[in-house]
Amino acid sequence: MGLITPEEYKESLKDGRIVYYEGEKVEDITTHPALKVCVETAAMDYEMAETPEYRDLAVVAHPKTGEPISRYYYTPQNAEDLLKRHELMVTATRLGGGVIPFIHDIGADTLNAVNITANMMGKDEYKQRAEDYRYYLQKNDLSAASAVTDVKGDRMLRPSSPKQAHPDYYVRVVDKDDKGITVRGAKAHITASAYCKELFVIPCRNMTEEDKDYAVAFAIPVNTKGVKQICHPITWRLSSLEFPNDLPIRNHTDSLIVFDDVFVPWERVFLCGEWQYAMALVYNFAYLHRHTAASYRIPVSEVMVGAAQAMAEYNGIDKVPHIREKITNLVIYVDTLKSLARASCMDYITHAGIPIPNTVISNIAKYHFADNLHNCIKAIEDIAGGLLITVPTYKDYQNPETRDYIEKYLGGKAGIPTEHRLRMMQLIRRRLATFETEVLALHAEGSLQAQRMTIYGESMPEIQKYKEWAEIAAGIKK
Repeated sequence: MGLITPEEYKESLKDGRIVYYEGEKVEDITTHPALKVCVETAAMDYEMAETPEYRDLAVVAHPKTGEPISRYYYTPQNAEDLLKRHELMVTATRLGGGVIPFIHDIGADTLNAVNITANMMGKDEYKQRAEDYRYYLQKNDLSAASAVTDVKGDRMLRPSSPKQAHPDYYVRVVDKDDKGITVRGAKAHITASAYCKELFVIPCRNMTEEDKDYAVAFAIPVNTKGVKQICHPITWRLSSLEFPNDLPIRNHTDSLIVFDDVFVPWERVFLCGEWQYAMALVYNFAYLHRHTAASYRIPVSEVMVGAAQAMAEYNGIDKVPHIREKITNLVIYVDTLKSLARASCMDYITHAGIPIPNTVISNIAKYHFADNLHNCIKAIEDIAGGLLITVPTYKDYQNPETRDYIEKYLGGKAGIPTEHRLRMMQLIRRRLATFETEVLALHAEGSLQAQRMTIYGESMPEIQKYKEWAEIAAGIKK
């Protein structure tokens, strides 16, 4: 057992995995111009474990052997453990300039969800498999992605409905024998899977008995035969039209993962036909993952406040009442998110023997940042002004024939260099006020309605208690 180095992580990715990017098969993701940016972003997890300043956050002693393991794969025992994991994610995202490494945290959410579901089922075989797999990840310090979202086809139809255009819109078992199962289907929007070593696959919805072939959960190496990934393109370098920046670019891609009759040995299977527990596994993952989402959104939200304040000062409007009101709203937004994320850890619940962040508070945190993000971006855009999209390029700024005009006419408040103003606008365009940012907040970790459903369902015992108190206050009950 032992932690691996960033270089060992990168070398481990040269394993024959099948990955496509912009229409071409990638021979080596560690040297591919775009995907190597993702690999370097992911490697921050391993770098933190080697850095004395962050080691106590990133590393914890194995409870039985005492050897160092990733904190992500440690089963939390109390609020302190949950808060440390929360702080690890916040710190990692700050170090990544607003991008979290994403190669342990989501996999750990699924790992804990699988453990919890196995405990709920009371099936010793599954509980042992889950614990054995946890030990395997700990011992080898492996990265793991989570494939949750099925492609779905007609969303009004069940997975097994004969009205679906074909039966493979949801991952399903197509064969099984004494050695294992064979699965077919596809998962979409899967972050970091192209540069992880292991792949968790779990359902994304409730199932009926007719859907039992789709009630399947398992884990496999990413280079397993029949697994193919098609990545979406990302921004992996600054164009010549943008101001250069010495900070490394951090980014991730997501994959459409095709399971083309993939064999999974029984020891890697955590659900197979137990349709009654498919939704429980989905919820157990969502409970955990929405806290993860709230954690990594905190540094991004802090930068939003900082960019808004900077642009207000650069434009000379920082003392205008309605501008201060907008910035105050941004402060309320980020501090509410911080408080909710921490409160969910301190007010944790124990779910099937494992402490997890409070499910209602975690979902409120996720809903808060997603539902209010559009107004936050609107405020930043209003403060920054229309130059966000009409500003001349860095090439124009470099051109001696035009630079003086840009310096003279695109300056703001006296004493603020024009270049600083233009660079801040570039940050807002690239990282904050983007289409990708808004879509990610809205749909990642579940839709707004999914959070509302969870908040309502999980709050029902409290709602009934409040109802009883109201009836007592009204003289209906004594």
